[in-house]
Amino acid sequence: MKELERILFLYNAHAGKGKIKMDLSDIVELFVNADYEVTIHSTKGRGDAKEVATAKGIDYDIIVASGGDGTLSEVINGVMTIERDKRPKIGFIPAGTTNDFAMNFKIPKEKVNAARQIVIGKPYPYDIGSFNGKYFHYVASFGLFAGVSYTTPQAFKNILGRMAYVAEGAKSLAYIQSYNMRVEFDGNVIEDEFINGMITNANSVGGFKSITGKNVTLNDGLFEVMLIKMPNNLIELQSILNCLILQDLQNNYIYKFKASHIKIKADKNVDWTLDGEFGGECIETEIINHKQAIDFLVNENIITELKENEENDFEDNTLLNESNQDVFEKIVKKFERAIRGEK
Repeated sequence: MKELERILFLYNAHAGKGKIKMDLSDIVELFVNADYEVTIHSTKGRGDAKEVATAKGIDYDIIVASGGDGTLSEVINGVMTIERDKRPKIGFIPAGTTNDFAMNFKIPKEKVNAARQIVIGKPYPYDIGSFNGKYFHYVASFGLFAGVSYTTPQAFKNILGRMAYVAEGAKSLAYIQSYNMRVEFDGNVIEDEFINGMITNANSVGGFKSITGKNVTLNDGLFEVMLIKMPNNLIELQSILNCLILQDLQNNYIYKFKASHIKIKADKNVDWTLDGEFGGECIETEIINHKQAIDFLVNENIITELKENEENDFEDNTLLNESNQDVFEKIVKKFERAIRGEK
């Protein structure tokens, strides 16, 4: 008798107001009917998913993570401690308030359907980033737009529009936080003053689609990088915000490039966000792309689309109708406080 493949199903019972609980039995039944042996683990708190994935991941063929981007990040940090040829494949059932990563693979919001995509899915080798030893799967960022997740492109455009309005009434840029940085990447060096940076491996993050142009590939060993310079005056700040709103990144104040290995040295501590969660503060940062480090189970049709999108503009049509007013307010209030010189 053929030995059954083993699934470790890690779920965050509190993610997304706990709605995963209503679908648990249907999801497990789906896995069992597909001839998997299933072990279920409800995470006990922050860090638990990482600990379980680290300790037990090698004993399973697949780890299914259900929760938000933070839960998935913990599982990835655990799995990355396992030797590459012994790492389990990963499936993701989005159940959090924000699920930016799910957009990459157009994973259904409906949880049983997402589980079904795992069952029929094919392995897709995906790049993973490391940040001073911590792992992230789609974005590391700092500056004005860091610290929160953006659920939809429209929500992010609303944020930028409100920021542009606030900036128009501002008296000066004296209180905008900026960092003098030396950025080394793949044999190149940039030295400048920046207010924001994004290092991504994603087709869409917070409404930015293909931030370095076309040909974004999720397993080519390269990050897409965007760094925004400190403007000299309010008119230049308006110009930057307008370019972001229009997604026209041809601006003298925006650096964009691809890189596999990045070292950043700042003149002071910088707060970083990894996959929407606080990633720590540091002066020196080393970010490395680990090419095709983890196999994600993805619908075969989506894999075909991804290959086609490597040569064309990525069309992101998932979650467009959701809005997140809380996120919108957090970013705008942060910007307003910065303009006024408040913390």
